[in-house]
Amino acid sequence: MMAASLLRRDKRATATKLKADLNRTDNSTGLQQLQELLDVVLNPEKPASDTEALDWCKCLIAGGEGFEDFCKTVRSYDNATLCGLVWTANFVAYRCRTCGISPCMSLCAECFNNGDHTSHDFNMFRSQAGGACDCGDGNVMRDSGFCRRHRLKTGENVPSIPCDLLLMSEMVLPRFILFIIQYLRDGYVEQDSSTERDLQKVLQQLEPQISFLEELTKMGGAMRTVLTKILTNQQAFMDLSMGQEDNLYAKKNYEKYLSALKNSGLVSVEEKTLGAAEVTDGADGGAGAVVLMGKTISPVFKTKEDQDGGQSVGQRKRVKLSSNTKDPCIIESLKHKCFLEELLFWTIKYEFPQKMVTFLLNMLPDQDYKITFTKTFVQHYAFIMKTLMKSHESDTMSNRIVHISVQLFSNEELARHMTEECQLLDIMVTVLLYMMESCLIKSELQDEENNRHVVVNCSEALLKNNTYWPLVSDFINILSHQSVAKKFLEDHSLLMLWMSFVSFFQGMNLNKRELNEHVEFESQTYYAAFAAELEACAQPMWGLLTHCKVKETQEYTKTVVRYCLETLQIWFDAIGFIDEPASNQVTFHLPLHRYYAMFLSRAVKCQGLDLDSLLPDQEMLMKIMVHPLQIQASLSEIHSNMWVRNGLQIKGQAMTYVQSHFCNSMIDPDIYLLQVCASRLDPDYFISSVFERFKVVDLLTMASQHQNAVLDSEQERPMLEGALTFLVILTSLRIHLGKFYERILRAEMVSQLCMNDRTHSALLDLIPENPNPKSGVVPGSCSFEDMLSAVADFKAPVFEPGGSMQQGMYTPKAEVWEKEFDPIMVVLRTVYRRDVQSAMDRYSAFLKQYGIHTGNPWPPYKERTPLHPCYKGLTRLLHCKTLHIVIFTLLYKIWMDHPNMSEHVLCMVLYLIELGLDNQLQENKEDEEPCIEEHCHDSWFPGTNLLSNLHHVINFVRVRVPETAPEVKREPPPSTSTEAASYGQNLREAQVFSLVAERRRKFQEIINRSNTEATQVVRPKSSSTRWVPPGTPPQLVTEILEIRESMLSLLIKLHQKMSSKQNSLSASWLDDADTGRLAHGDGITAIERILSKAAARSCQIKRSIQDVCGKLFPPVLPKKSSPADKKTMDKEERRQRARERQKKLLAEFASRQKSFMETAMDVESPEAEAAMDLGSSEVMESETHYDCVICGQSGPSTEDRPTGLVVLLQATSVLGHRCKSKEPKNLPTSDEEHIYSADTCGVAHDVRLTLMQQFFKDSSCLQSVSIGWDGGVYVQTCGHTLHIDCHKSYMESLRNDQVLQGFSVDKGEFTCPLCRQFANSVLPCRPGRAADAASWHTPTSKKTTVLVKEVDDLQERLALFPVSFSTESNLSKEMELVIKDIKNTTQKKYMDYGKNPGSPDNDFLFMYSVARTNLELELVHRGGNLCSGGASAAAKRSCLNQLFHVLAMHMRLYSIDSAYNPWTRLTQIAQSQRPVPMLFRDAPSLLIIFVLTMPQPLRKEHFTCVVKMLYNLQFTQGLAAMSTKFSSEERQARMMSGALAKNTAISEKSCEVLLSHVISELSKENRVYNVNPEETAMLSSSVWSPQSVEISLQQFCLPFLRLSCLLQHHLYGDSLTGCLEEEEFSSLAVCLGLLPSSPQPSNAMHSASCLEWPVSAFDLVSQWCAEVTGLSQMQTLLVQDPQWAAPRLLQLPDNYNIIFQYYHRKACTVCKKVPKDPALCLVCGAFVCLKGVCCKQQGICECVLHSQHCGAAAGIFLLINASVIIIIRGHRFCLWGSIYLDAHGEEDRDLRRGKPLFLCEERYRVLEQQWVSHTFDHINKRWGPHYNGL
Repeated sequence: MMAASLLRRDKRATATKLKADLNRTDNSTGLQQLQELLDVVLNPEKPASDTEALDWCKCLIAGGEGFEDFCKTVRSYDNATLCGLVWTANFVAYRCRTCGISPCMSLCAECFNNGDHTSHDFNMFRSQAGGACDCGDGNVMRDSGFCRRHRLKTGENVPSIPCDLLLMSEMVLPRFILFIIQYLRDGYVEQDSSTERDLQKVLQQLEPQISFLEELTKMGGAMRTVLTKILTNQQAFMDLSMGQEDNLYAKKNYEKYLSALKNSGLVSVEEKTLGAAEVTDGADGGAGAVVLMGKTISPVFKTKEDQDGGQSVGQRKRVKLSSNTKDPCIIESLKHKCFLEELLFWTIKYEFPQKMVTFLLNMLPDQDYKITFTKTFVQHYAFIMKTLMKSHESDTMSNRIVHISVQLFSNEELARHMTEECQLLDIMVTVLLYMMESCLIKSELQDEENNRHVVVNCSEALLKNNTYWPLVSDFINILSHQSVAKKFLEDHSLLMLWMSFVSFFQGMNLNKRELNEHVEFESQTYYAAFAAELEACAQPMWGLLTHCKVKETQEYTKTVVRYCLETLQIWFDAIGFIDEPASNQVTFHLPLHRYYAMFLSRAVKCQGLDLDSLLPDQEMLMKIMVHPLQIQASLSEIHSNMWVRNGLQIKGQAMTYVQSHFCNSMIDPDIYLLQVCASRLDPDYFISSVFERFKVVDLLTMASQHQNAVLDSEQERPMLEGALTFLVILTSLRIHLGKFYERILRAEMVSQLCMNDRTHSALLDLIPENPNPKSGVVPGSCSFEDMLSAVADFKAPVFEPGGSMQQGMYTPKAEVWEKEFDPIMVVLRTVYRRDVQSAMDRYSAFLKQYGIHTGNPWPPYKERTPLHPCYKGLTRLLHCKTLHIVIFTLLYKIWMDHPNMSEHVLCMVLYLIELGLDNQLQENKEDEEPCIEEHCHDSWFPGTNLLSNLHHVINFVRVRVPETAPEVKREPPPSTSTEAASYGQNLREAQVFSLVAERRRKFQEIINRSNTEATQVVRPKSSSTRWVPPGTPPQLVTEILEIRESMLSLLIKLHQKMSSKQNSLSASWLDDADTGRLAHGDGITAIERILSKAAARSCQIKRSIQDVCGKLFPPVLPKKSSPADKKTMDKEERRQRARERQKKLLAEFASRQKSFMETAMDVESPEAEAAMDLGSSEVMESETHYDCVICGQSGPSTEDRPTGLVVLLQATSVLGHRCKSKEPKNLPTSDEEHIYSADTCGVAHDVRLTLMQQFFKDSSCLQSVSIGWDGGVYVQTCGHTLHIDCHKSYMESLRNDQVLQGFSVDKGEFTCPLCRQFANSVLPCRPGRAADAASWHTPTSKKTTVLVKEVDDLQERLALFPVSFSTESNLSKEMELVIKDIKNTTQKKYMDYGKNPGSPDNDFLFMYSVARTNLELELVHRGGNLCSGGASAAAKRSCLNQLFHVLAMHMRLYSIDSAYNPWTRLTQIAQSQRPVPMLFRDAPSLLIIFVLTMPQPLRKEHFTCVVKMLYNLQFTQGLAAMSTKFSSEERQARMMSGALAKNTAISEKSCEVLLSHVISELSKENRVYNVNPEETAMLSSSVWSPQSVEISLQQFCLPFLRLSCLLQHHLYGDSLTGCLEEEEFSSLAVCLGLLPSSPQPSNAMHSASCLEWPVSAFDLVSQWCAEVTGLSQMQTLLVQDPQWAAPRLLQLPDNYNIIFQYYHRKACTVCKKVPKDPALCLVCGAFVCLKGVCCKQQGICECVLHSQHCGAAAGIFLLINASVIIIIRGHRFCLWGSIYLDAHGEEDRDLRRGKPLFLCEERYRVLEQQWVSHTFDHINKRWGPHYNGL
């Protein structure tokens, strides 16, 4: 065998040889050899995991070259002009609406950043399903948006490819692809028997092979062309796929493929004998054939049990439809002619594995491939649907399907081509129909038994999981192309099919009102129902409407309207609807009505069609009106709590129906349809229908009592309000009645802004837009922005003191409130009822602010734009007698104070009257005359015009009332004849009014008119006779009421009643009425406005008004008021008094609350200050008293009942992060930039201590420096005190309180009982002060030497100092506990710096460093200096005094080794052993040690003495440090000049002399100055003038002076005086007593003049210098610079995109993977994995670890993928908010909107401020435990 010999040879050599053979002209031997070799290598019977085959293929294809080199070569011939980069879910891509032609256009980050999109409307998004880059594709986006690489059509100048380069690929690849297919055939087992896992296994084994194909596609255009040839070559497929005769394996393999085809419910076309059109039931038991021709749908209800056995739908039978099908081929036949087709088949069968999808998509830049692949995809469309329905992972699969289809169907050219060649539209509609048929059930709407309509079952998985989504989304996508949509609209059979599809959703998810008990199980199917109607019905509708905009498309609209009406008629027949809807049922889903409404609206608005030509007859209109009206009434019922027994979900439905994403596809078309019906039907009929539907007919009686058979009395009022509000909306809404887009947008925007201030994104989201993105004006486009700036003002984002972050908000302009606020629009658009109230509150606040109206305003009336002529009939509603009778009745009832009336009812009644006055009917009088006879209640009003009816007086009304009602007269019948006569007269005149009877009559009339034949439809009477419940109420009797009022007189009487003045309107009122004033106000204003409008329109009315006013309010002296009047007056007065009382009570309550707040919160008040600033001198006289905030007692702190301060102890590394430079470090945003931490304060101090420990004894080192720069303990207090025993019981109660707290009681955390500030310990206050307090504060005249001796004695006494711990009082126990708390606050590593951990020296160092940390931090909080003087806010709440006391008590337990006592070496010439040289010691540390270890209270003179001695040391250190910076020449010169002046009198206070002395002493040893000369040369390039020497020394000593001064302030209560920055040094020196109190002018100030030596200065300095010489490493320890800049967070780039692009793909330094949630530390710039398991150590995730390491358990992290900051503090964390905002001042959490974000400097400063001041715990309220999981 040749193949065997080839196999044994080296792969590369074989490949080279074969390539040479194949290149010959006669290549038959080469071919044969290759085929044989491949037979062996690509033997599908070997396991796929064997990579040998893959290696061979790589070598053969490369033809002997290295595969990598081969790839490079092929890439150089890449001629592709498209990018085509394919990505999967979660990839970050961009979409630019300005450049996109298709709404689905997307770009990869590289193409986006290389293109020019400045000022475009673009956003970044995280891909949900995956996608591909469209750069370079002119069909999808405009050329101007292409990136630089794809703009130049690179393909044109690429050299043509040498023919032998890809020769081997053409030979080898077909076999390789077949090899993959054979594996797929082999591995596939039918679904039922196989599990998901088996399929996954096959795919995993094939992973490397498919990845190899993917690699090939990435080689560019040349290789893709080869692959396309292979994949689409039908001959090769025939030859290879069937299997040769002799190859048994291949035969079996092919049979497996055929059986897979069969089992998929697909038949290979050959087997399907023509004419055998009977349906084969697929393996899914699916509904065989599809119903297609609309007319022949005849459902046959087979009782096939539900497959979801035992679900609540069990009893609902699933329905199958049988009928002749249009084209069974679409669903059932499939034949594969090439590799591509079979590959796609297996891709679907295996449920779209990601790698396969990516490979198929990577090929798309090849045009030939794209066309063939699209055809194949369309061919397999039905099969995709079947697989999708069976899949367990339908979500993932849906995403993958859309990932492919969106690339194919977004291209209009391609979509049109498919529609013409492959019947794409037929296939899609058929497939959708087929899919929905699998879950149909019988509808129960209307006539439950005989209903023949079928609807989708919303509880099926298909709808619940949105499984239909990918198919619908494709359909919407292709309808967005005009050419395709036109094809669809022209194809009548398709339209009819589509209508039958839509009718499956008509009436779905029916709600039945529960009347007896609450439902057990609240189904949530309504989500599915609303989503289905929006996606499957409304969005395709909007897509079609987009193309019906102009006159030329009239025919399309007519066709759709015709089919809508036909389908509606079929539906009415199917549900058995005659004229009354079934009671207690409602469905929110009427897509057929909505299609009809939207196409009508479009026809009139854009296409100039005549409305009447599109409307059906009256009878049909009446039917059409019923269901939308039912929904409006049900909304009212739901809000009136009539549906409570149906659970919360029914409220959810009512809210979704009006919600911004649904309203323009649901409530808007419904109301428009009702407006159309109202404009064409008889107004009396319409009005009475409304009141009957709202169930308030019984309420509309003049009688004070009535019976309502359908409503409880508490439901009557809200239902009546609902009915009237609905009528107002119906008559005043103009969304579809002739308003233009701009006007609608403006009205929508105003109504949303009036409810609440809104952010830009919320507004975009809340304003309903035409859902199809291609339509008209896209949100975010210029008109939206222009409109927004016209109606609203922008409120920039602010940071509120409570810590809540405000976003940038838009708020309505004043003139908008004044002229455009439209409460009706607000009511229509509110999801929550409270928003209406909110809008009204904001409106009244505006009126108060501008002084327009101070009371409680009513919703303002807004005039409407005129109606489009088509809809003029709508105004007849306002001018019909029925409405006028209702208005009259309601005015009367309100005036009579009948039950269940409300202000809202009156408000709506007045609104209707005013609408009627503003919209007059333009009709001739003559036309009205003849028809009067028809009206049976014409006696109420003479005509229909509101103006003439207003002043018509009604005298008597006949009413039906219960016997018990007050109206029933108890008197005998009339005795005299005259009385009897008049009684009879009244009886004849009295008006009777029954809405229901009226409506029945009208309906009958209309029906008779339409059916002139003899067969008259007679309504079944049953519904009018009511079932009488047992326990029958009292009988109704007829009574006659004397009314003698007109609407006008009632209005005037109501005005009088409301204004509670006797003569509220004088007769001459009309003449001086100012109409401008009447626009805003309450009911009184509204009535005045109506009266003046009516008077202006008719003189007769003006006269009537004056008559009534004259009668009601005679100008004569008021006579005694009748008892009835008196009654109302009393009532009003009582009300008024009650109101005043309530006001008074509220005011009192508010003032109490205010005073409490002041005492609790106000730290400024003097009492509180005294208790807090315990160092202050005013309190010194007697013992300090403390208030306990728990028990409220006040008293001193004693040994056995100590009081403590509420404190928060926290570890801090803020000081350690300080640097020398004032500028913050920049965050690295490229690989070249880095941050080095070596220059930080913490590191510098660590290095120094480590160095010392190498040379000196440990115990001495540990007293020479301070630690606590990193991991120090900071103590802060809110200033409140409590008894420690009270605190213990408080903690106990917290422990038992199981409320979820944001803190951990077990860790000792609590909140201050008074101000609720977070705290975790209590610091005991020391007992009262000694009586001679004043004496130890007095200034002294003793000599320095005496004081030095005294201090020395005090130090000696240290060992004898009486320690109070012997007694073990409560106080000392508490002090011990606090020390323990302090130690537990920070981590162990921050406490043990000594060589033997746990030694007393270590403890000693830690204790005094706590004091140092707190002093240093206070300095930082004061701005780094003491120039501002005064007690800063931080000092007000300072607890340093108590802290020092506690630390001192603890430190006195340690005795300082007297041999090492630094005091002796500070003040005497003494030979000692070798401790740390004085020059290396830290003066502030020594100061704190002295103060804390000497007996308390320390006299001030002794304190000053210590400071003076330490100043000498600090000054000398400054000289030494400076001298190391001089060049050697300069040093020489200084030494000489100083030596000359040495003998003068003031030499000891001369800087020059001392400097030369230090230099000469240190020069004795070569090593000190012997550093590499280049460095010094750099340092000393500038010459040091005396001025610069002085400044340098002052700067060196300042930190020590500041600290000493602060310490003095806390110990002795000295106030700090403010000064200028230049004078800070002298000011502090005076304050500390280093200088006499009158400082010289600043320029003459010399730091040396503060010196005061206890012994000869030169001897002391020589001794200090001698300690240093003879040691190596000296210079580093000598050169210390105590100055540090304030701590800063990193400097961030202005544009967030810079951070995002660099970090979101960056690999983690620890685990080398790209983190799922990357985060950045803003303190040090570290890049960490948030929540990453990869970087966990000992169960702690990386962010928490880093926060412990970098910030002593406090961390500030920026989450890259979310743009928000999270704070970690100890065991808790909180989301802080975002420091990056978009152009509208809004956060974009999780980058959902993907708009460009910019740094908000104010917020960043606030964040930095909170970090430095350690106030995260107090300001941020929402903390939670992180359990080490971040």
